[in-house]
Amino acid sequence: MARAGLSTERLVQAGAELADEVGFDQVTVSALARRFDVKVASLYSHLKGSQDLKTRIALLALEELADRAATALAGRAGRDALAALGNVYRDYAREHPGRYDATRLRLNPETAAASAGGRHSQMTRAILRGYDLAEADRTHAVRLLGSVFHGYISLEAAGGFSHSEPGTQETWEWILDHLDGLLRSRPTP
Repeated sequence: MARAGLSTERLVQAGAELADEVGFDQVTVSALARRFDVKVASLYSHLKGSQDLKTRIALLALEELADRAATALAGRAGRDALAALGNVYRDYAREHPGRYDATRLRLNPETAAASAGGRHSQMTRAILRGYDLAEADRTHAVRLLGSVFHGYISLEAAGGFSHSEPGTQETWEWILDHLDGLLRSRPTP
């Protein structure tokens, strides 16, 4: 019998909070059980195990991030939209570091297809339509933006840029300007 007050949604939310506190890699059903002061077995009526918990946290984080991105992108185009998307990812990573890490969890194909991950790709492709790229180049451009955004955010979070000038915000703006310039200068066939 499930413990009163526990639900899958409540456990996933608590798991996401735990990820932000201790890191996504440290999230387990055991750690979650300790948080609720219950036996691990009592959580198995809601979760299949730690991998199920992590997958559900990843799905929650992808949804939260997609919702924020959609709001930020409304009515924007060009560099303004590019910066809005990048800033949403960067701000989310700062506010929710564990959840942000969860967004990069490898999901099985069926779960990935049903997740908000597709919304992220659609929003990025919508931004790229403003750059008049050939259809064949859009997938490359989506991957470029993802690599730059996630790479910079990960290095910044690890303190990789904290030992030198200029400051990280100045570099971030420089990167956004140059990505915009690169995408504008790409010749169309």
